[in-house]
Amino acid sequence: HQIIFYLVIFIAPSFHPKNSEIEMKHGKKHRAEVAKSLPEWRDEFMSYKALKREVKLINPIRFNSNGKKRSRSWPTEEMGFALLLARELDKINTFYIDKEEDYIIGFRELEIRAENVNGNEEMLELQKEILGFHSEMVMLLHYSVINFAGLMKIVKKHKKRTGAYTSVYSFYMPRVLQQPFFSTDLLYNLIRGCEEILDRLSPPSHP
Repeated sequence: HQIIFYLVIFIAPSFHPKNSEIEMKHGKKHRAEVAKSLPEWRDEFMSYKALKREVKLINPIRFNSNGKKRSRSWPTEEMGFALLLARELDKINTFYIDKEEDYIIGFRELEIRAENVNGNEEMLELQKEILGFHSEMVMLLHYSVINFAGLMKIVKKHKKRTGAYTSVYSFYMPRVLQQPFFSTDLLYNLIRGCEEILDRLSPPSHP
């Protein structure tokens, strides 16, 4: 599955500390590419820097004289991080779901036009539109993985700052893979559907 390929590129390096700098550069590069191609998406990404600032406002974990972690309640400064993270996830999910719904409608319209195409000129124009449509959906796939990588990284950074069993970490970590913006099966099927339409519209090759 294509999404596994993206996971290997974006997510796997983050599990090795020596690769953190490479991972950040790689993620920023792809985010910049998406924003350059679709500048109206620029403000729809997770605000990683703002979340990072909230993490820095949290008092770090303390240890007792015997080296054990002190028990800590959920302090007020963590509320700011939790609220901002919830808002950012809502922003990303809303954007992704809205785009996905638009693509479902757009794909059906392209299917109907492909079934009723008339003449080479109309077919060439339709192929051009499908390629652009396909390209934008691939960008949304990139958008999904870039934001997923950012979510994983900021939650891990929060864990390192506060300890493994604070409320924010225990609440969000099990839900990382359940976020709507990372449920990409439908998007992947639409991308494959466009490729199949293009195959049908392409003239048969002769040996």
